Amino acid sequence: MSPGQHLPADYSKGDESTVGGYAAVHSRPAALEGRDGMSYSLEILSDSTGDPVRPFGAYLLFVRWSRMGAQLVEGHLESEFLAYGNSGPEAEYELTALSLTDAQRHLDAQLRARDGESGHRWLNVIEDESDDTTAGHA
Repeated sequence: MSPGQHLPADYSKGDESTVGGYAAVHSRPAALEGRDGMSYSLEILSDSTGDPVRPFGAYLLFVRWSRMGAQLVEGHLESEFLAYGNSGPEAEYELTALSLTDAQRHLDAQLRARDGESGHRWLNVIEDESDDTTAGHA
């Protein structure tokens, strides 16, 4: 699929209210808006945990996109391990049933941990900076 190409949704492929179902139905990852006002795509990844009882853990990767200009990745956030399995694919599969509402909660928690409770949206930050530069220029 080339950039900008939108395929019709195929609702026979799953429940679009879950992380895995959305990706299956729409042939692309879900997108969320963070409490910071930025757009994030969401992917499920896995890694070794180092724990022999739960050898692999799956987590959410939130990819932050630029707000203006060309669509570029500006950064990312990662959740803690949210599901476990004996292999990476097994752990990832367990996480596909996570609701998009719960994924949004995990994104917001990561943003709170990064930014505190202020939750400044990017536009407010630009306005605040603008106010600072004009202060004293009456």
